[in-house]
Amino acid sequence: MTTAVQTSISTRQSLEETIGNTPLIKLRRVTQGVPAGVQVFAKAEHLNPGGSVKDRPALAMILEAERSGRLRPGKTILDASSGNTGIAYGMIAAERGYDVNLCLPRNASAERKQILRAYGVEIIETSSFEGTDGAQILARQLAEQFPNKYVYLDQYNNAANWRAHYETTGKEIWEQTKCTVTHFITGLGTTGTFTGVTRRLRECNPSIRAIGVQPDSPLHGIEGLKHLSTAHVPGIYDASLADEHLAVDTDSSLLMTQRLAKEEGLFVGPSSGANVFAALRLARELSPGSVVVTILCDGGEKYLSANRELRVVP
Repeated sequence: MTTAVQTSISTRQSLEETIGNTPLIKLRRVTQGVPAGVQVFAKAEHLNPGGSVKDRPALAMILEAERSGRLRPGKTILDASSGNTGIAYGMIAAERGYDVNLCLPRNASAERKQILRAYGVEIIETSSFEGTDGAQILARQLAEQFPNKYVYLDQYNNAANWRAHYETTGKEIWEQTKCTVTHFITGLGTTGTFTGVTRRLRECNPSIRAIGVQPDSPLHGIEGLKHLSTAHVPGIYDASLADEHLAVDTDSSLLMTQRLAKEEGLFVGPSSGANVFAALRLARELSPGSVVVTILCDGGEKYLSANRELRVVP
């Protein structure tokens, strides 16, 4: 008994060590109409400890800020977010002993705000109409006004964001598909996932095609994604990486989240629905032997109050 207990304690991971190495799940029931021999996989980033793909870049940005000397005891982490990066900051900062202030659009879901406050994050609400663009403007102003208080991590322009996915997510996808992935498709928000994963996969196989997913309108309900032609384009985005872009409407994205829960057992959020909807649309046009990989960005529990498609239906 003593030996078993000692072994368990000695092999326990730290919180940060549980970030990443998420499973790659083959979609089986929502793939009707996909040609035989074409496979569609989803990287289950909602299973990260903070509940989203943003755990990876949040950790990388915090560690980089510490290494550079910008972030040290007594400083407060500041950024703009639609919610998930802020949650990841809150989780990691709680362990490392930092305060977090987050500029967040007022229309972010109630669940996201509750989770942020549970981690001790101070929320500074910004205009719903200006989205994360408005949140970035205020965060930048606060950083300039209070330089001795804040360390502005600026996820939209921080190279540590995309490098986190280059070093981890892209590497994992390549290994988990046994070097067979032919198409990578994901939504564009900060664009860190798309940029980092695509760069890594292209180094492994230059012929891999990369497809960006965007909302079909500036006024949409897919939290975390940007309609780039009408929004501030993140500084880390490399437009030369995309072979093409697919536009997805909000209703299709939300309905896909419902299908994923009921048909695949995957309870995920609207951006995940958009990614899978676009991945299936792409896959239906491909030849046998194609392997499509997309991202399940976060879990559906953060959207229950906002989206009727994610509520429990009798």
